[in-house]
Amino acid sequence: MSEQTPFRPFDTHLDEGAALAILRAATDGAEDGELFLERRRSEVLVFDDGRVKTASYDAAEGFGLRAVKGEVAGYAHSTEISESALKRASETARLAVGAGGGTLADAPKGTNARLYTDADPMSGAEFSVKLDTLAQIDAYARALDPRVVQVSASMAASHQEVEILRPEGTRTRDIRPMVRLNVSVIVEENGRRESGSAGGGGRIGLTGLLTADHWQALAQEALRIAVVNLSAEAAPAGVMDVVLGPGWPGILLHEAVGHGLEGDFNRKKQSAFAGLMGQRVAAPGVTVLDDGTIPDRRGSITVDDEGTPSAKNVLIEDGILVGYMQDRQSARLMGVAPTGNGRRESYAHAPMARMTNTYMLGGDADPAGILSDLKYGIYAVGFGGGQVDITNGKFVFSCTEAYRVKNGVVGAPVKGATLIGDGATALQQIRAIGNDMALDPGMGNCGKAGQWVPVGVGQPTLLIGGLTVGGSAA
Repeated sequence: MSEQTPFRPFDTHLDEGAALAILRAATDGAEDGELFLERRRSEVLVFDDGRVKTASYDAAEGFGLRAVKGEVAGYAHSTEISESALKRASETARLAVGAGGGTLADAPKGTNARLYTDADPMSGAEFSVKLDTLAQIDAYARALDPRVVQVSASMAASHQEVEILRPEGTRTRDIRPMVRLNVSVIVEENGRRESGSAGGGGRIGLTGLLTADHWQALAQEALRIAVVNLSAEAAPAGVMDVVLGPGWPGILLHEAVGHGLEGDFNRKKQSAFAGLMGQRVAAPGVTVLDDGTIPDRRGSITVDDEGTPSAKNVLIEDGILVGYMQDRQSARLMGVAPTGNGRRESYAHAPMARMTNTYMLGGDADPAGILSDLKYGIYAVGFGGGQVDITNGKFVFSCTEAYRVKNGVVGAPVKGATLIGDGATALQQIRAIGNDMALDPGMGNCGKAGQWVPVGVGQPTLLIGGLTVGGSAA
């Protein structure tokens, strides 16, 4: 795929002076607002069951204009980047401001940080090379084990270019690549079928993902999980201690705790953590961060979608709640500084407080020792879907790879295990923190209010006491 001309909307679509005048008219008397312009191109290739199933390419561009006053935000967007479309959007967004003057909030400070390449990942390999790699993955995975009956390999890449213009005249630009490679296999033995998958990526080029060493390791891991599940027994049920593995199991932390620490939920007192600033909310030793500044990570952003530089924000420190993740609106209304967490799915969506890379720091416990201390429970190292109620933190998560543990010995794999609890209690019941903190391989997507953004998670091995395990065996 040939290189595209860079997205320069103020050179090709709009006169910057005219756009700024329209934005200022929309935000006259407002407390905040911006013009967000975006071009995003993406490619998805899926090789399924021995043939190409999907080969898609999408391109979209547009703008969103916002005016904010107090709790109210006016937002209008369009796929047409023109002065006339901008004027129409200005009239709509302006309705949120109403009569009476407001003081415009200070502009975000700039940054010279470069957290990822600005190269287009889709141009990192020829189309034929991408398809050939997926076909090689399919053949390799099938040759690994005669029990493999189906293989699916997918590759996704996108290139997002944004420009943010603020009423005081500040312009911020960010170019965000994203790639991901995923392998799934289904194995069959004695009429029983089980599946496994592995994958990941980040804000990097495609080159590293297309090396044989990389995709062969993914195929081997997907097969390993599937074969483990072939011998899985019915999961036990009841209240028991649970050891969570490092890395991707941090998705439980993300859902059960992370959403509850977003500023808007706390400003509206909809979170189980509302009003608890400065109080103990977790066991001693528990420190949770949201960090959008980790180079090349899936959840990282040089600047958020309001133009605020991303940051390394401590949310819980040694068990004490010390911070929330803030977009500009919630930060202003709560009397604190924005934290670089104002994110949006696209130009068609208004920003809100969202996570980036959310993780728990490691402790000093040996992971093997944590398992050896577990008298009866399960060891969960893989998770699928889950549901969380933000208002009380109650969660239900399904395990994709878990094992029964008795007297410190990891035993048979179990199938059908679900973890049930609430985030606030689970944090208090953390009894051991491993020294093996790891981030996930780069495969997380987070949904909130109908918007999806890429995120990262991470944690060390953890022992959590007294979780309810839903299963089918007593």
